[in-house]
Parts: sequence; C-alpha cells; structure tokens
Amino acid sequence: MTIGSLAPKTEKKRSSKNKGVVNENAPLLPKSQVQGSDSGFDDFNGASFSGAVFNLSTTIIGAGIMALPATLKQLGMVPGLIAIIIMAFLTEKSIELLIRFTRAGKSVSYAGLMGDSFGKYGKALAQICVIINNIGVLIVYMIIIGDVLSGTSSGGDHHYGILEGWFGVEWWTGRTFVVLITTLAIFAPLASFKRIDSLRFTSALSVALAVVFLVIAVGIAVVKIISGGVAMPRLFPVTTDVASFFKLFTVVPVFVTAYICHYNVHSIDNELEDSSQMRGVVQTALVLCSSVYVMISFFGFLLFGEGTLDDVLANFDTNLGIPFGSVLNDAVRLSYAAHLMLVFPVVFYPLRLNIDGLLFPSSRPLVLDNLRFAFLTISLIGVIFLGANFIPSIWDAFQFTGATAAVCIGFIFPAAITLKDRYNIATRSDKILSIVMIVLAVFSNVVAIYSDAYALIKKNQTSRE
Repeated sequence: MTIGSLAPKTEKKRSSKNKGVVNENAPLLPKSQVQGSDSGFDDFNGASFSGAVFNLSTTIIGAGIMALPATLKQLGMVPGLIAIIIMAFLTEKSIELLIRFTRAGKSVSYAGLMGDSFGKYGKALAQICVIINNIGVLIVYMIIIGDVLSGTSSGGDHHYGILEGWFGVEWWTGRTFVVLITTLAIFAPLASFKRIDSLRFTSALSVALAVVFLVIAVGIAVVKIISGGVAMPRLFPVTTDVASFFKLFTVVPVFVTAYICHYNVHSIDNELEDSSQMRGVVQTALVLCSSVYVMISFFGFLLFGEGTLDDVLANFDTNLGIPFGSVLNDAVRLSYAAHLMLVFPVVFYPLRLNIDGLLFPSSRPLVLDNLRFAFLTISLIGVIFLGANFIPSIWDAFQFTGATAAVCIGFIFPAAITLKDRYNIATRSDKILSIVMIVLAVFSNVVAIYSDAYALIKKNQTSRE
C-alpha cells in the first residue's frame, strides 16, 4: 500500500510551533502548550510513531471484527478474503486523499476540511455524521460488554454471561450494575484524557487483546483440523436468483464499518511529533489490521463453516467439542470485552470533539475550558449508558444510521472533496477512483438498507403470526 506525497516539500515537516496555533477548527489539545499559560499542562513534544500506530489501529479494530467471518459465509472464502484486502487499499486511498487536501488547505480537523471545501453546511454535515456513527458504535460496545459479562435474553432463552456462569445470578452480576461499574471504573477515567496520545498504552493493550482472540481461534481451528472436525469451507458464493445476487452487497457496510477510522486521522496527525511520518503510520496500521482481519475471517469461517453467525462471538457460546472448550470460550469472550473497553475512549475522543465543534463553534478551545469539557464528557457518557441499558433494540436502528454515516465518513466525503478539487491537486485517476467510490458506496448501501429493512419487516410479520 502506498501513500504518495502528503505535503508540499516546503511543508513536509510541520513544527510544534505551527501545530500549536489555535483556531475554531483546532484539535482538542494542541500539540504544544506555551509554557506559563493557564492551561496547566506540561509541555508536550509530540506523539511517537508507535503510539500513533496503536491509536489508529485501535480506532479501526472495534466491534466490526466479529462480523467479518460472516461476510465470508455470504461471499465465499476466496471473494471474501479478496474483498477484505481491496477494502484496505480503498481505505488507504481515501485517507491519502484526506491528508493531501488537508495539507493544501492547512486544515486541522475532518470537519474543518469539509468546511474548507463545502462551507459551513459541509462542516456541520461531517460533524453530524461522526456524532451519529460514534454514538451508535459506543452504545453497541456497551451492549456487547453487558451481553458478554452479564448475559442476554432473546426469544425466551437466556444466554449466561461470564459473571453469571462463574458466580450465579446475583444482583451484582446483573446487566445494569455491571455496565455501571464498568462505566465508572474504566470508561469515565479513560475518557477524561485531553490528549489522544495519552491512550497509546491502552491502545497497545487493546490490539494485543485482539491478537489473543486470533491466537485462540487459530489454535482451536488447528486442533479441530487435526481431529478431522473441520469440513471444507465454501470457496465461492451461491447465487440462484437476482435477490441472492443483490444480497451479496449487504456485506459492504460491514467492511466499511470494520475499516472506518477517518474521524481520528486528524487528531492523531496533529499530535504526531513528525507529520511526515503519517504515511508510515497509516500504512503500518492498515497492514496490521488487515492481517488480523484476514486471519480472523479465514479461521473463523473455517472453524464454524455454514454455522457462522452474524456475530461470531456467539459461536463461542456453544460446545466447541475440544478439551477445555468452556475455558477457551470464556477466554475469547473476556478478552473481547476487555478489548472493547479499551477501544471505547479512542472512539469517544472524536465524538466529544465534534459535538463541541457543532454546539460551541465560537467558544475557546475545549482544553482551556474544564467546565465545558467535564459537562460534555459526563453528558455523553450518560446518554450512551442510558441507550445501552434501556434501548437495547437500538442495535437495529444503527444498522441503518451507523452504516450510512460510516460510508459517508469513509468514502463519500473524501471522494466529494477530491471531485471538488479546490486546490487543483487531484489527478485524473484520483477523480475516476472518487466517482467509483461514490457509486459503489451509494449503490451498495441502498441495496443493503433495503435488504435489512425487508428482512426486519418480514421478521416482525412472522412474529405476529
């Protein structure tokens, strides 16, 4: 994967002084603070390369990782793995376009870049899409964590969570109490950091936990292959009519959601010690994440075959048919829940930044206003907590709104900025690719939303009968 020149030669490496300029589009925390100012922060010399890679990788690897094996069930092993790799290249190209126009326009945020190309309405649209996407994602994270730790009930059946399985059904193993303790003990402290680079160690641990899940899945698959318990997976899709063909496009929003990270690119770039390293940061993060995605998808589908569920984590709630199967089930679910807990603050960071920019566009930087910072942090965590506990069906709603917002953030907006080409720096191939991205994004999402809506309506009609 190659990202071309991201900046004019005279601006290839921006100094700390230039990054510290404050304007209405400024990041949550400028890279450096003037010593003696009233901000109360120590001087910050810039984020390291490894810290930036881990933060971007954590932004990418979220809940979408568990839906990828099911895309291979839909597409078949070969087209599914190829699609994961192609999506990685498209993601890299869309980020490269964002950064190239960011350098040209000297923007310091995604919303600021959209505002530079499309005015205040473009800026507000970008902020709204990030808010919709990230609130939906974080609510889903809380729902999953509650399901894994405290169990969930569906169709009259109760699936025990880890804590219920270990200690039985007690008031302190209940969903609301467990999620509340998790929010107060983990989410709130980690969400209180004003600099995204402060999360580099938890991001590294989060990536490590994803690798733990991968290692366990590979180990289980190898054991079952040796014992002859794995059947040959289907290599290509089965399309019998037009409806089954169009259903193949329902996997596109899953791929987009799995790779969406664009809303954090500017925040990470702004804090990077050497901005010319951003190319390497993006390449390294995408190689790492796409490698994890390919292996988890391959071994997940190989392990469960046609029985692969939409959320492969649910497959680890059954008897694996191997020694210590229950222990491995708990290890997989616990590592994944811990992974999501550490992803939460990285996704929360741009959410707070964009809501502040939308509600208080003319106020001083959020880093200098502790009262506003605390108010937004507490309010957002409260909304997410209430959504996860009292509106669990919100998952269905965000299958539509979240996927649509993610596609806009990941592909439609970067392509639109390129086609607008305010600074005449886009090549002919850039514009052709941008048109392809917009057509693919719009078409696949219309088909996916229609298919999901039709399936949901049919399910409700069946349940009434």
